[in-house]
Amino acid sequence: MHNNRRNFLGLALATVAFATVGAATASAASVEEIKAKGTLVVGIQGDNAPWGFVNTSGVQDGFDADVANLFAKELGVKVQFQPLAVANRIPALTTGKVDILFATMAMTEERAKSIQYSKPYAANTISLYAAKSDTVTKPEDIAGWEIGVPKSSSQDKAVTDAVGSTATVRRFDDDAATIQALISGQVKAVGGNQFYGQRLDAASAGTYERKINFLTTYNGVGTRLGEKDWNEAVNAFIDKIKSNGELAAITKKWMAIDLPQFPESIPNIPFTVN
Repeated sequence: MHNNRRNFLGLALATVAFATVGAATASAASVEEIKAKGTLVVGIQGDNAPWGFVNTSGVQDGFDADVANLFAKELGVKVQFQPLAVANRIPALTTGKVDILFATMAMTEERAKSIQYSKPYAANTISLYAAKSDTVTKPEDIAGWEIGVPKSSSQDKAVTDAVGSTATVRRFDDDAATIQALISGQVKAVGGNQFYGQRLDAASAGTYERKINFLTTYNGVGTRLGEKDWNEAVNAFIDKIKSNGELAAITKKWMAIDLPQFPESIPNIPFTVN
């Protein structure tokens, strides 16, 4: 596993304020305008290893950072990363504060009303994590619990849909705050992505485990609605790195798995601009 992941939790908690600061002002620009400008502003997560995080050298790192760096190279421009909290990702894009999102954007129908998704380039399993000492095998076992999730995240939707009114969903600003809520006893469990187990074990070895898998989601690159040039450029890039092995190599590096099989389509979530 990447060394930065092992030591990430403490660093993430120290950099939450940085991750939630508003992005530098920018205007919505076309692909050709960005090429002429020479810099691509990428919205990314700053607190969610191994997807996107600031490493011990203060540099943006992770799966999404590697893919975004390749995309900037494809365009022939430099990349400027803007770390974003979960709830700030779409507003930062739609207001033009970032040019594009490589930000662990799970593909949902609701989000597809606000942003344009690319073809999927990553997969993510959303699960319930709790103490090993708690016996849980099905959603009914967590009736009455308080469960932490990052607000406006795919975990938020998955857990809310699964538990209904039988448990209380508590929403936190980001993944680091959600994990800390479990460790500190503010909540009984958390809804997390497939890497929460590693982060929880790094914080308290042998204490927590994955209990229930809720669903598998797919991540897409986010661009603004109707911007065909961006959508076509990103989809062509994804096709390229899938075919030449670069995406598989990044997936193996950060996730220690083979490249997943991606769906050709997802109902009500278009991958292209008509």
